[in-house]
Amino acid sequence: MIESYLPVLVFIVLAMGIGVVPLLAGFVLAPRRPDQDKLSPYECGFEAFEDSRMQFDVRYYLVAILFIIFDLEIAFLFPWAIVLDEIGLFGFGAMAVFIGILLIGFLYEWKKGALEWE
Repeated sequence: MIESYLPVLVFIVLAMGIGVVPLLAGFVLAPRRPDQDKLSPYECGFEAFEDSRMQFDVRYYLVAILFIIFDLEIAFLFPWAIVLDEIGLFGFGAMAVFIGILLIGFLYEWKKGALEWE
């Protein structure tokens, strides 16, 4: 019984080795020459000018949610397009309802001004 788990154990040990050995090699072989620039906080190529706990505008999150929604829509559209001949009119109707619901959400976001930047 235990012999059947040997390949799994070997795979886990190899995976851990592939993950841990490069990290350890980096710690051992990397030069340690810290200076002021390396130790300073870095944000988008310029010095941080506000507290790191500042609040972001809600519209940033709304655009991020919109991106995720439409990214998922594309993930569902490709398989649907491939099997459209097999699923027929029912599949077409189901996808039309799916896209319609997403369109209603998109129009709501647009009407609320989530896509407008000042």
